[in-house]
Amino acid sequence: MGKGKETPEERRERLRQQGWKDNQTGNLNDSLNRGANGSLADLVGGLGWKGTGILILVILLGFIIYAVFSR
Repeated sequence: MGKGKETPEERRERLRQQGWKDNQTGNLNDSLNRGANGSLADLVGGLGWKGTGILILVILLGFIIYAVFSR
């Protein structure tokens, strides 16, 4: 697949792998932390735009419910 035909997910992955090749020592620390905690970019990339929107709505709804019942 040419660079003009790749999907946004493929482009993100290609750029991330290129970044790993460019900065290997910093990426060691990043990969250790990502393995333990996960990554927001991985979460959003896996969900797509609909899943991300639903996740944001759930978080906002949680904050609203917390604010109402914490008074």
